[in-house]
Amino acid sequence: MAKTEEYIRKPEWLKIKLNTNESYKGLKKMMREKNLHTVCEEAKCPNIHECWAERKTATFMILGDICTRGCRFCAVKTGLPNELDWQEPERVAESVEQMGLKHVVITAVARDDLKDGGAAVFAETIRAVRKRNPFCTIEVLPADMMGIYENLEILMEARPNILNHNIETVRSLTPRVRARATYDRSLQLLQRSKELHPDIPTKSSLMIGLGETKDEIIETMDDLRAHDVDIMTIGQYLQPTKKHLKVKKYYTPEEFAELKDIAMTKGFSHCESGPLVRSSYHADEQVNEAQVLEEANKYKNA
Repeated sequence: MAKTEEYIRKPEWLKIKLNTNESYKGLKKMMREKNLHTVCEEAKCPNIHECWAERKTATFMILGDICTRGCRFCAVKTGLPNELDWQEPERVAESVEQMGLKHVVITAVARDDLKDGGAAVFAETIRAVRKRNPFCTIEVLPADMMGIYENLEILMEARPNILNHNIETVRSLTPRVRARATYDRSLQLLQRSKELHPDIPTKSSLMIGLGETKDEIIETMDDLRAHDVDIMTIGQYLQPTKKHLKVKKYYTPEEFAELKDIAMTKGFSHCESGPLVRSSYHADEQVNEAQVLEEANKYKNA
């Protein structure tokens, strides 16, 4: 009889302080009234109370709440998506205006059922947000567009301030962790977006604790830098349900601090690294480094 895999007890530093103040309740109410989805809720992000209640920020998830992929780390629902909602971009823009955001992150479920992977709705959302909120910076976090770069071009023509696409895990674990995605396709998308618009910073996120080695983490950093990625985030993988992959290791805050130091020596303009860090964590702060980088690139290319 095969030995069952034991669960590792969650350490003290991963305990989360809940805060359901009026700001949190107001944001939740507004999202429901406008029939909008957030990755904060759908992916069971551990920082939702900090972001919604204290920082008053949120990551909008467009193109519905049903993903065509079934990645083994992700809590977002999988199945047959609904029809496109072309009113969604305007509702997102209205919400950004009502919240008074200075920086907004827009992500989406993977829509492999669509010829353009949802690129047109992404672009329309960027334009709608910018029209209503001209001083708000916009970060987008798309799937890999199935490797069809014409789709990426549609999105990038709307000129987001940051293009974010997550590598998610190290090369050796990618087939087990991610569905229909490949390590090299993600690297190529990040490289291609920089080739299309060299002045738009790129960003990627790595979750650890799935069984990778330290050398593999460092190799991933090198691969991202080799493909001109500017910003990196590193966070602890947390198992969202018993159906998802188990945690192999909980990294300590000290180990995350060391990884941040290593990343910065590799040449990233910014690295956010910590147990509760997610791709959009403190994205409003990261945009400052991105803007500095953008100005430096303009000067260099002048």
